[in-house]
Amino acid sequence: MIDLRLLREDPDRVRASQRARGEDVALVDSLLSADERRRSSGVRFDELRAEQKQLGKLIPKATAEEKAELLGRAEQLKADVKAADAERDAADAETQELLLRLGNLVHPDVPVGGEEDFVTLETHGAIRDFAAEGFEPKDHLELGQLLGAIDVERGAKVSGSRFYFLTGVGALLELALVNAAIAQATAAGFTPMLTPALVRPQSMAGTGFLGQAAQDVYHLDKDDLYLVGTSEVALAAYHMDEVIDADRLPLRYAGFSPCFRREAGSHGKDTRGIFRVHQFDKVEMFSYVAPEDSQAEHQRLLEWEKQWLTSLELPFRVIDVASGDLGSSAARKFDCEAWIPTQGKYRELTSTSDCTEFQSRRLSIRVRDGKQVKPLATLNGTLCAVPRTIVAILENHQQADGSVRVPEVLRPYLGGREVLEPVSR
Repeated sequence: MIDLRLLREDPDRVRASQRARGEDVALVDSLLSADERRRSSGVRFDELRAEQKQLGKLIPKATAEEKAELLGRAEQLKADVKAADAERDAADAETQELLLRLGNLVHPDVPVGGEEDFVTLETHGAIRDFAAEGFEPKDHLELGQLLGAIDVERGAKVSGSRFYFLTGVGALLELALVNAAIAQATAAGFTPMLTPALVRPQSMAGTGFLGQAAQDVYHLDKDDLYLVGTSEVALAAYHMDEVIDADRLPLRYAGFSPCFRREAGSHGKDTRGIFRVHQFDKVEMFSYVAPEDSQAEHQRLLEWEKQWLTSLELPFRVIDVASGDLGSSAARKFDCEAWIPTQGKYRELTSTSDCTEFQSRRLSIRVRDGKQVKPLATLNGTLCAVPRTIVAILENHQQADGSVRVPEVLRPYLGGREVLEPVSR
């Protein structure tokens, strides 16, 4: 959530952020009104309680005639205090409810607009000319079937649409990717983490995934637990309700977990293969830093993502995501999109978001710097979302005979294999 003091001092900035997101601007005025009622009712409650306490001191000393009048006033005060207390609680609840609906403040450098209004910042690697090489590229599913690596038919039989099996070298390729990603993250100073896939509502809400993203979340009603869509949720809530000493920052974690997404609203999109699925594994980077360091940390996370995709020898571009396409917790987001030959376009492989103090305020995570205790900043960055990375590797490194060249960084984790060979030609 944002700082209420900032809302009071500069409501136009918050309105501009809501407008850039394409969200309800009227929410800002509703929140200002609720906050004013919360504060005024709090003052009223305190005044009545003070009068009530003062009256309590006067009654024992009063004459019989005065006491009757004071007792009558005491009864009225008791009712007034109760009413003021209820009014204060109601105004506070409304303020909190509205505050939780408000997205993070958009960074002023973020391009304004919708999904297609991003700005391309960099392009890396060369796109292969398959026509010049003399063959038509196969898509990842055809390649995966040739390699005995992907089985979507049995995935659908067992679990339904958008589920799959990784088999043989497909399973080995996932393990290689995860191990290589964790190795890179560990070398960069991240603490490896295996995180829970089920979390409590306060963890999911605290990271901002029960707002606009709620339709994509799986909820277990009987247990009131949520399946995470990313280990960001567990990593953000890891230090919930804690005060961290400033000299411990930055704290950096690399979490590996399964991820679950309903993919609501994606009917008919990417239905072939394993590009858009309901369950997948991912290595996620997560950082806790001082608020003044968040923008520099955001650039560092982006550099680690670029290092990873470069090591996989994939052509990709970096985009500055437009304001209307940001998640509610992100002030700014960069995506790295890899070229997918058979689609003839770049598709998102990694993403990194600067969430500033938004999540830490909701999760009550603070930093102690001397005598000052204040919210810190949190950031997240995908290092390896496995299925999409497999898609990009198979399609970009395929050869005319249906085999796939293994990027050098993965070879030590695949027993030295240089090429994945079809199981039958």
